Amino acid sequence: MSGTTSFTSVPIVDISGLGSPDRQERERVAAELGKAASEVGFFYVGGAGVDDLLFDRMLAATKEFFALPLDEKMRYYIGLSACHRGYVPSGEEGLATGMPEMKEAFDTALDLPADDPDYLAGNPMLGPNTWPDLPGFADAVTAYYEAVLDVGQRLLRAFAVALGEDPDTFSKHATKTPSQLRLIHYPYNPGAVDGEGIGAHTDYECFTLLKPTAPGLEVLNGAGEWIDVPPVPGTFVVNIGDMLELWTNGAYVATSHRVRKVKEERYSFPLFFNVDYHTEVKPLPQFASRDGKQRPALRAGEHLFAQTAQTFAYLRTRVKSGELVLPDGSLETGQFGQQALQKRA
Repeated sequence: MSGTTSFTSVPIVDISGLGSPDRQERERVAAELGKAASEVGFFYVGGAGVDDLLFDRMLAATKEFFALPLDEKMRYYIGLSACHRGYVPSGEEGLATGMPEMKEAFDTALDLPADDPDYLAGNPMLGPNTWPDLPGFADAVTAYYEAVLDVGQRLLRAFAVALGEDPDTFSKHATKTPSQLRLIHYPYNPGAVDGEGIGAHTDYECFTLLKPTAPGLEVLNGAGEWIDVPPVPGTFVVNIGDMLELWTNGAYVATSHRVRKVKEERYSFPLFFNVDYHTEVKPLPQFASRDGKQRPALRAGEHLFAQTAQTFAYLRTRVKSGELVLPDGSLETGQFGQQALQKRA
């Protein structure tokens, strides 16, 4: 089955040709991306054209924030936000294992004005960012976010071309997306033993563009083996997420991955590229009867919110109390990726 090959390494795709005036060159790169997406679901992209200085500025701002005392960081606690933005303390997150994750993070996304109609209507994932009172922080993070979001738009069109669809098939739904950029800090841990820093999971959106500063990331192959995905200079790590798995009915599989505990301090910056909140995602006609199975449609933002609400402690508490109700048709965590495929087999 596609997406579950027994790969032992992760390919590198140079995407500079996506900007070529030559249609054949654009289609060649798209085909290479499609091959990586279907056979591995995890790959590096080079030639993205993002200035290294943007990353360096954001990394410096991130280090400055995480060096603050905990009580200062908690002034920006994510549970104080109405649209899931801000500081995520160690232990706040836990996936299906129920084990809290020993990292801290700062969550940002599309920075909308306070009078945005979706935000005023109570959308749980759209609205203004929470920014710490640090000079230059917001500017550095926003500049990086916008640059990588542009790379995501190019990839979204390329995936459509690779699938033989109109280039705008997906991107016409990406106009005001709840695409999140997370700033993640794994503190120095001299006593770390081999184990999981983040448990095995898939990402809830279309795909992820990741830039880490140290090893630790691993991806699950079709043989059930964990393959190391170390940082490669000049590249982003890209992995397929739940929405592209659903759109392709499993031709592209959301890749199960985890972060291994490492002794060194590590920073990680995933941008989870999504489509618009209310986009209905269901298998494209060419994939509708693939394997004789039809998957139910989901709304992209509702799936993101439902998975998030089952992962973060402050949201789980609200769900348990009845203050918060998950959208109709919400799935439990762990319904995509290789592990889910193996359970359904």
